[in-house]
Amino acid sequence: MRTTYNEIQPYATKDSSIIRELMHPAIHGNHKQSLAEAIVPVGSTTLLHRHLQTEEIYHIIDGAGVMVLGDEQFDVIVGDTVCIMPGTPHQVTNTGAIPLRLMCCCSPAYAHGDTELL
Repeated sequence: MRTTYNEIQPYATKDSSIIRELMHPAIHGNHKQSLAEAIVPVGSTTLLHRHLQTEEIYHIIDGAGVMVLGDEQFDVIVGDTVCIMPGTPHQVTNTGAIPLRLMCCCSPAYAHGDTELL
């Protein structure tokens, strides 16, 4: 399977980030996970949310922000990786001067129905 970045249309998720699904079972035919690029615009914050089934891994590829993960709050910069266990409330704020871009790997694959806004 192969995808081409420029051919993938971005969309807004329930938490208000802008997502480009690079690989997702509903679209590409893989089975157990999804990989997406997420963008949080300058000055924006995603909505606090959790996933009941999905484990997520965020890897910061551009920009800087502040991550809320359960009871913790910490800065994130390029190269940082954060594991978000199922059921853990989380959100990210772009505190930089450029869009915050991160890779988001989900297992099982991302689903709107598994996203609970808090």
